[in-house]
Formats: sequence, structure tokens, C-alpha cells
Amino acid sequence: MPYCSSCGNTVTTSDQYCAKCGSRQPGATAQATNPLARITPRTAAILCYIPGIGWIASVIVLAADKFRNDRTVRFHAFQGLYLFVAWLIVEWVLSPIFREFHYPIFRVDKLLHILILGVWIFMIIKTSHEERYSLPIIGELAERSAAEH
Repeated sequence: MPYCSSCGNTVTTSDQYCAKCGSRQPGATAQATNPLARITPRTAAILCYIPGIGWIASVIVLAADKFRNDRTVRFHAFQGLYLFVAWLIVEWVLSPIFREFHYPIFRVDKLLHILILGVWIFMIIKTSHEERYSLPIIGELAERSAAEH
């Protein structure tokens, strides 16, 4: 267990300041400057598949120095990003087209939205078990993108 550099009080590794004397702890600066220091590669990969907002995690993972050389995490980030692009294509291109047909019973765009949501959930489960699953077409693009460095 670490101790305060000034007063000797016990502190944890995540404490930035001592609870007793208030002095700044030297080991806490690395974690304070790097918000991704505690995120494991598995967690980063899972975050890339969160429906609707996983693209933000994907961009952060791809831009982070921590995961620059981790090909598996980069693969999941690209695959999550491409899956989000597929959802956008359905939302912005196909949905307006099918709204014009006025057939509320069977709309292909709604079916595709449900399918993509199911794929996101499936990928969260696979990634949480640390299984690398490559989706058809999107997975191949992600594999090529992750290989480029």
C-alpha cells in the first residue's frame, strides 16, 4: 500500500491528493493526464459497439496512442465504425425512400434497423467473451483498415 510523500499517511494509487495533509501525490499525475489509462483493451473494444454512440468510442480508440499498436482493438473500432455507417445509410437513404411508399405494415428500413441493432448486441456479447468475430463485408473492410498503420 502506498504512502503520502509528505506526511506518510496511507493513500491509494488513484488518489491525487492526500486526505490528511492535502499534498499532491506524484504517481497520480500519469492517470490524471491520460483518461484512457484505466481502460482495458477489452473494454475499449466493447465500447465501440454501443448502439448509436459507439462511433464516438471508435474514434477515440483510433486516435489514442494507447491502442495504436493493438490490432484487435483497432479492428473492433473500425468494425464498430463501419456498422454505424451502415446504420446511417439505412437512416438517411433508405428510410426517406420507404416513407414515400406509405406501407406501414412492412418497411424494409425498420427491419434493417432491427437487424443492425441485433448485430450491435451480438458483437457486444462476442467481444465481452474476447472472441474476435468478423462480420461479412464490414469485417473484411475493418480487417484491412486495422492492418494499415
